[in-house]
Amino acid sequence: MLLFNSFLFCGMICMISQIILDNTKLTPGHITSLLVVFGAFLDSFSIYDKFIKYVGGGALLPITSFGHSLVHGALAKAESLGIIGIFMGMFDLTATGISAAIICAFFAALIFKPLD
Repeated sequence: MLLFNSFLFCGMICMISQIILDNTKLTPGHITSLLVVFGAFLDSFSIYDKFIKYVGGGALLPITSFGHSLVHGALAKAESLGIIGIFMGMFDLTATGISAAIICAFFAALIFKPLD
């Protein structure tokens, strides 16, 4: 049942994104930013944690989980270190993903030729 719930959650986010893309003049970059902010908003009220409990890894896959990770890490460090912890904690949980994206982009730029 967990796999089915994960599939439905990810599919729902993709469906909502596609509907927004088709019916508005927003670009994919705008929609991605919107989903990150939405995930951060849900985590600030501890709603995203309930999604993770119910659908498991399916809630950690979409881009909304990046916003969740930013806020979750910032709030965790802010409790122990205060204001400076907000900036330190944001990148604790997301540093691996950001580093992997930079490294993969670097090697892709070395391997493939850009179009003219």
